Amino acid sequence: MRKSTQTLHIEGMTCTNCVKHVEEALSALDGVQRASVDLDLKRATVDFSPKLTNAAMIEEAVRQGGYEVVEPSAKKPRASGCCCG
Repeated sequence: MRKSTQTLHIEGMTCTNCVKHVEEALSALDGVQRASVDLDLKRATVDFSPKLTNAAMIEEAVRQGGYEVVEPSAKKPRASGCCCG
């Protein structure tokens, strides 16, 4: 099976619970083989099958979880809320 990798820059994560929430949202998508989220870098790396999912679906899963996908150079103010508060 062919594999693709997508790296997302995510704003709004403030704690390890946020990381877990994003990883679970990504892993729930059909075709996602691995989702790894780094809180310090505010980045998620997703390995997936392009036959079952695509970049738009992956980004939408992050947004549905309450986080924002941004361009790497975009500087956004820190989110006022957290998934646990």
